[in-house]
Amino acid sequence: MVVETPAGSNRVLRYEPRSNDFKPEMHAGIERRIDFLPFPVNAGFIPSTHLPASKRYSLGRPQPAIVLAEGQPSGTVLEVLPLALLLLDNGGEMESVVLTVPARPSLRNLPVTTWQELVTRYPAARETLRLWYQHTGEPGQIRVVGWRGPEAAEQQIRAVLKP
Repeated sequence: MVVETPAGSNRVLRYEPRSNDFKPEMHAGIERRIDFLPFPVNAGFIPSTHLPASKRYSLGRPQPAIVLAEGQPSGTVLEVLPLALLLLDNGGEMESVVLTVPARPSLRNLPVTTWQELVTRYPAARETLRLWYQHTGEPGQIRVVGWRGPEAAEQQIRAVLKP
């Protein structure tokens, strides 16, 4: 995955292919910042994927992903292992985010490689992410619909890979 917004940041950054740079996400001409706790994960996307256009993203976008690791600079490319698929209702529009861990063991801040290990050894991690996502937008805008296992995450990635 490609890191756009490092863990520990409140600024939402997005990759801009035309300039080949990471720029602040803008809403109504204002730089978007998370008005809550900073990102607990590195957020970015799976390269070579493309989601269809939506109300929020008229041109579509790559498949969003998060990685459980220490903060990585924007532009860092990490080989990751998909653990789960997070399903969100964002203002009435369904969105999915692939939850991952680094493939390289030395980059993992939690020593897990499967969804089952994560929820068994660190049950609060799922709840922490749920609460964080629910507080990243306007009150009531974002709702966690559920979690699916690694098979669903891999299926989602395959479904949106560019030919």
